[in-house]
Amino acid sequence: MRPWYRSLIKPLPPEDCNAVIAEVTPAASPGFDYFLLVVLSCSIATLGLITDSPAVIIGAMLVAPLMSPIIGIGLASLTGNTRLLRNAASALLRGALLAVALAALMTLLNNLLPFFSIQELPREVMARTRPSPIDLVIAFAGGVAAAYAMTQPNISAALPGVAIATALMPPLCTVGIGLALQRWDVAGGALLLFITNAVTIAFASVLVFFLRGFSSNLRLKNGSLPRSLVLSAALTGLLLIPLTFFSVKFFREASANRLIQSVVMREVENLSGAELVELEVNRNGTKLDMLLTVRTGSSLRYEQVVALQKAIVEGLHQPVSLKVSQVIAENLDPLIPPTPTFTFTPGPSPTATYTPTATATSLPTATALPTHTLTPLPSGTPTATATPAEGLVVRVGLPEMRIVQFPGGPSIGPLLPGQKLTRLYGRETFNGLTWVEVRDAEGRIGWIPEIYLRLILPTPTRTVTASTP
Repeated sequence: MRPWYRSLIKPLPPEDCNAVIAEVTPAASPGFDYFLLVVLSCSIATLGLITDSPAVIIGAMLVAPLMSPIIGIGLASLTGNTRLLRNAASALLRGALLAVALAALMTLLNNLLPFFSIQELPREVMARTRPSPIDLVIAFAGGVAAAYAMTQPNISAALPGVAIATALMPPLCTVGIGLALQRWDVAGGALLLFITNAVTIAFASVLVFFLRGFSSNLRLKNGSLPRSLVLSAALTGLLLIPLTFFSVKFFREASANRLIQSVVMREVENLSGAELVELEVNRNGTKLDMLLTVRTGSSLRYEQVVALQKAIVEGLHQPVSLKVSQVIAENLDPLIPPTPTFTFTPGPSPTATYTPTATATSLPTATALPTHTLTPLPSGTPTATATPAEGLVVRVGLPEMRIVQFPGGPSIGPLLPGQKLTRLYGRETFNGLTWVEVRDAEGRIGWIPEIYLRLILPTPTRTVTASTP
């Protein structure tokens, strides 16, 4: 009895099957061309992952030759070609080890030089550390497309798209990056993704080659399926167990992160004039270590930060360790001019001005008679206000000198001895130090301890005005 699927998928003639086997055999064998492409593809993928460049990673996917050995394994296991199976398995294993070693070496060299500083893992690296059942479905569809394209020469143009969809080289490079950085969670997650793709593509290729009639020369008992097909299907099914486990774990973490984000944003918005810029969360057992970057129009008080931490703890119902880094910013609207503010400046104290006057007498002598001019004080009680003055940074016995956003706040930039600053109006006492508001040559306004600054005082000059009758 003819199977029902033969009406949908017609088997290939024996000569076409032999042509496909002849095409797959050299591509799945470990040769110079194969390892050269592995090195080139791994180099491109590793640099793309380190620099977090999706375009570069896509280029590495197109060069990667690992798809051919996997399809060769599927074809050899179905047809019983022992030589092809041995060559394809050797090519896949050796190519994978070469890619992992090369990616780890490039990451270590980058950290030593460094060409690109890795402060935290790029998104493209983290995206390949959390496999899910969706990745298995993608790999299955890609494997079916790749195997079917090999049996249909007229649709072989679809292979580049298949190589991009079923990424094999980027996960291997991520394993190497994780090993170099001693991030075993990253290496383990990426290795699981690669195994998922490899096994699922092999199963898909076995299924396609079986439906296309490559097993017609095998003696199947009572119409039973080939053992290789059953084995690859079982391995693919087993992969669903860890993938499902990780998917549930990641789903819970994503839900918790969304809750944390919403609670923190709500509580920060309750602070007048505050805006959440960045949120960094690290889980330390049952406690959350949070680092908030907040943009405000004025400095937050200590009491406000304590109240913020208490509100976040009540919203999340778990212990929270909170640190707040605030950025002082002012919103300016070109259509709304700033409101002028007036500062009362006291007038000068009463001073005597001496103007010598020459008086002619019978003797040729001149007598200077002083004339006193008094300037009265203005009415009201004056308040002392510092006026802008130029100054120089001086070296003192303190830690590295830096200009900060506010007394005790985050740094704006370093200071150098002899650097010119303009002292502004602000003056505060913090932690036993007197701080003054300054502006540097680049126009940045911040605060420094007053002992850092030596004002440039003008040299007094005396002017004498003589008048004659």
